[in-house]
Amino acid sequence: MTIRVLLTDDQPLVRTALRMVLAETSDIEVVGEAGDGAEAVRMTERLAPDIVVMDLRMPGTDGVEATRLITSAPGTARVVVLTTFDDDEYVYGALHAGASGFLVKDMALDDILAAIRVVAAGDALLAPAVTRRLIRQFTDRHAAPAPPHGARLDALTAREREVLTLVGRGLSNTEIATELFISVATAKTYLTRLLAKLDARDRVQLVILAYAARLVVPPR
Repeated sequence: MTIRVLLTDDQPLVRTALRMVLAETSDIEVVGEAGDGAEAVRMTERLAPDIVVMDLRMPGTDGVEATRLITSAPGTARVVVLTTFDDDEYVYGALHAGASGFLVKDMALDDILAAIRVVAAGDALLAPAVTRRLIRQFTDRHAAPAPPHGARLDALTAREREVLTLVGRGLSNTEIATELFISVATAKTYLTRLLAKLDARDRVQLVILAYAARLVVPPR
């Protein structure tokens, strides 16, 4: 299956470079390019891409607002933020707005391709080290985000709360399995249950929810 991608960046050179890289793959197709957030929203409605690669700092409608509009629309497009670590506050906002992960502009090209494929497959790309850095840095500055609609922590079993806590700490499925002495398949099953019970879109929302519920507290 071909992954349909919309590139959004206000720098034409960045879009051109990404398009050239993606054009060399057999499973990814660039269906359009947008120069700002408002154009990205319009093109997403018209082209129905699977993935929108989204810059954050753009004139007019920025990437955070565009992400919110795209992920709240009826379509199935998922947003992967394209940023630098200097944009941490914007990244937090984009994740809270519904982004399924983000890429760093100086990442290796193979990692960018892998990230697009991971998110297109329905997972979220939030590397453990990045999870810890972002959430610890910003939960002290921002009011705790509201849980996703329908989230009920009191409906979780003790083990599910334990898994949610580890997700919030930024552990991967393999690390969760090791921590709890369970198989990776079982860890994935718990993750699936958490997504359903908490009405969460993906792993990113579970991380934010874990911090909002104070299951994980940033060190001071």
